[in-house]
Amino acid sequence: MDITRHTGREATPRHSRRTDERRASVTLLVLACLGAVVTLTPFYLMVVMSLKTGSEIAQNPWSLPSIPQWENYVRTWRIEGTDVTFAVFFRNSLLLAALTTLGTTLSSSIVAFGFARLRFPGRDRLFVLLLASMMLPGIVTTIPSYIGFRYLRWIDTFYPLVVPTFFAGAFNVFLLRQFFLTLPRELDEAARLDGAGYGQIYWKLIMPLSRPALVTVALFAFIGSWKDLMGPLIYLNSTENQTLELGLRTFQTIRGTDWNLLMAGSVMVMIPLLILFFAGQRYFIQGIVMSGLKE
Repeated sequence: MDITRHTGREATPRHSRRTDERRASVTLLVLACLGAVVTLTPFYLMVVMSLKTGSEIAQNPWSLPSIPQWENYVRTWRIEGTDVTFAVFFRNSLLLAALTTLGTTLSSSIVAFGFARLRFPGRDRLFVLLLASMMLPGIVTTIPSYIGFRYLRWIDTFYPLVVPTFFAGAFNVFLLRQFFLTLPRELDEAARLDGAGYGQIYWKLIMPLSRPALVTVALFAFIGSWKDLMGPLIYLNSTENQTLELGLRTFQTIRGTDWNLLMAGSVMVMIPLLILFFAGQRYFIQGIVMSGLKE
């Protein structure tokens, strides 16, 4: 009798814990679904409106199009009424994003390698000073930077948007340094015994092993450059040098309230980012997780 009573007493707390876990799981699932709906609603509106006529949007922007108007994308790509096309904006954005990604990844990895794998006086203090620069708002340096680039006659060129990326940023250095610290130092020592220098250790050992973190930094750099509006707005004047984000603003000025064409342009701007993210999401998540394993 005592054993039965004891078993019955133990079964109740276990059943209660399982019930609480199920309720928590259901609550989290519901919250996740609500968050997904809120996040995807603007995307749904953008895609639906891009496939409608202007009159359909005026009647009900939420409903599905009766007949998808795929020619909206063709009209937007050509930008009727101007001498440039979205192809020019796409080329400029792709060129800037590629150069920015290269400069950011290369410079940040070199600086992070120095802070993570080399020992020199004042290393930790320099790293703290580098992190402190993240507290400085970018808007504070906008006017001095513009004056300097104007003195160099770089206004209306890609140089002000590309050259600074070859000087490592604090956040990317921090992210890569944290990942480099997770790699065993015995690898460096073994490579040094084989006669490898620091350059060979960096390029042939650390870089191949740090692919997740490098892909993460590259994704951040590419997406940041692709979505950048303020930089091109400040430094690029001529229409043929404009990027997609700035070109979309120019297109809005030309087409006025043609919301179907504006939404079609927005979808075209966003599609490359979606493809890039889903292609590299495995490395992206792994790089973020692994970068925080070691202080």
